[in-house]
Amino acid sequence: MRTIGVDLAAEAPGTALAEIVWADGSARLTRLEIGIQDADIVASVTSGDAWLGVDCPLGWPDAFVDFVAAHHVAGIPASGPVEGHAAWRRPLVYRHTDHVVRERIGRWPLSVSTDRLGVTALRGAGLLHRLAAAGVGVDRAAEGRLFEVYPGGALRLWGFDTTGYRVDATRRAILLDALRERAPWFDVGGFAALAVRKADAFDAVIAALATRAGALGRFSPPASEMLAVARREGWVVLPDGPLEGLVDGLVSEG
Repeated sequence: MRTIGVDLAAEAPGTALAEIVWADGSARLTRLEIGIQDADIVASVTSGDAWLGVDCPLGWPDAFVDFVAAHHVAGIPASGPVEGHAAWRRPLVYRHTDHVVRERIGRWPLSVSTDRLGVTALRGAGLLHRLAAAGVGVDRAAEGRLFEVYPGGALRLWGFDTTGYRVDATRRAILLDALRERAPWFDVGGFAALAVRKADAFDAVIAALATRAGALGRFSPPASEMLAVARREGWVVLPDGPLEGLVDGLVSEG
């Protein structure tokens, strides 16, 4: 099995891709690159037994889409008068999956509708179209081989201290050492320096690990009554179980 992790940015210079090969009781990082184009991502998953995890929202909140559409056409929001307070805005700001993430890790993820993350999500929407055109199954609710992942959230659920790791290379070095101590079966090869130097590269590696949890089905899927919503808004795959559980079954796979 191969898992591909992508830390997507609005442009190629901030985008990183990691590939992990899982076999024979171990996992090996075989590729870690920055400056990734959409075509690179598509090519990475169109051959072999590949699963793709992208750190980017795959959709927008239903309420936000309805609000903008109604305002655009008639100048009147579908939900009635605009109140402007936080409670009124929240359904427009956060997807259903974002509420679940907050329940799991104790903090809100960035909002795809009100933060700069929305610019990246526009690129993500284009990437989904390119994947579909290449014959890759595209499903936003984690029902196929494509997952929306959250590297920082996965690390916290695995018990790591993520304080400042996105902005501090020293913190990334400490975190990588802690991860390798917990996972001696994970061979990072010659890519450790790049992962420490570039936060995007580090998150791509974690995205590839989190994608393994998705491939094994070790995550909580959307509740049946929310499945239709997740197919529109997207669903964040947060790992269930410890980091060590990612190697279960590797001998039989090899």
